[in-house]
Amino acid sequence: MPQHDTPAPATERPAPAPSLAKDPPSLTKDLAGGPATGHPPPAEETPPSLAALDDRPADRELLAARLVPLRHPGQWVSAAVLLVLLAMAGHTLVANKRFQWGVVGDYFLSHNILHGLELTLWLTAAVMTSGYLLGIAVAAMRLSGNPVLRAVSFGYVWLIRSVPPLVQLLFWFELASLYPRLSFGVPFGPEFAHFRTAHLFSGILAAYVGLTLDVAAFSSEIVRGGILAVDPGQREAAKALGLGEARIFRRIVLPQAMPAIVPASGNLLIGMLKATSIVSVIAVEDLLYSAQLIYNQNFLIIPLLLVATVWYIILTTLLSVGQFYVERYYARGSRRDGPARNGPAARGLWQLTRANLPLFGRTRTDLAGLS
Repeated sequence: MPQHDTPAPATERPAPAPSLAKDPPSLTKDLAGGPATGHPPPAEETPPSLAALDDRPADRELLAARLVPLRHPGQWVSAAVLLVLLAMAGHTLVANKRFQWGVVGDYFLSHNILHGLELTLWLTAAVMTSGYLLGIAVAAMRLSGNPVLRAVSFGYVWLIRSVPPLVQLLFWFELASLYPRLSFGVPFGPEFAHFRTAHLFSGILAAYVGLTLDVAAFSSEIVRGGILAVDPGQREAAKALGLGEARIFRRIVLPQAMPAIVPASGNLLIGMLKATSIVSVIAVEDLLYSAQLIYNQNFLIIPLLLVATVWYIILTTLLSVGQFYVERYYARGSRRDGPARNGPAARGLWQLTRANLPLFGRTRTDLAGLS
């Protein structure tokens, strides 16, 4: 009898291909690196770059590694050359008998020298005090909204900065040649009082007026620059809190402007101390003129000039140290002067001095061994 093909039962149908989502045991074992029931995958070679990454040290080993300081052979060579030059300069100062250091010691504390030193200090203090008070007024005029005040202050600063201080002193000393008499009264009207300028403007007064006007011009720009360095938002925020203009300037603007004002003011003070020596041309007996009077009699020019030089060095050094501490006082709480004072790495005067000598710069241990 004829045979008919019967369909195969469902249980005898071919099983579908295994899905990767079900993670068959053979494939899982192959990926894990263990024995596999199926055919093992072909062996793959590790690229050289991956092998180098596998061989790198761990983080613990890197942290425990010794830092190797950077080498600066150029700095050591230049330092050696500089030390040799300094040794030569020191040797010539000591070995050259023409400096006559014994004479310098004899006149260093003489009465005439100390009198000139006293006048120099008095003139410097008086000029800086008066000049800064006038300079603050000029800076306020320059920052005001009145165009006339701005124009006058700008013209004053422009004129004073354009004329050398020595020329200004000579003009004030010779004021009697231009105006023999000055009077007080109604403008373009009758006079109430008058006096002769020849008996008024002595050498000391001419020096005081001329140097004060010069300091006022430069200090006004220093004060104006410090005030402009403060963010205008500080003033606006203070106004929003209801503070008055005077209190805003005294409590908010001025403390933030002082870190920018103090360094330039210190430089101006030191410069003015040395600039007082120009008053010797109008016969004011300051430190330099006192030394000149002595060596005009005994002809010991070099020793007396060294006396004045040593005194100027001592005074400028003291002012520089004072400027450092004033700057650090107004820079407290900011990061511009290094770590905070209460931190373990607080910097003093000696550390700051070493940090500003690039020849003997500090070793960058934070980057050592990583280059």
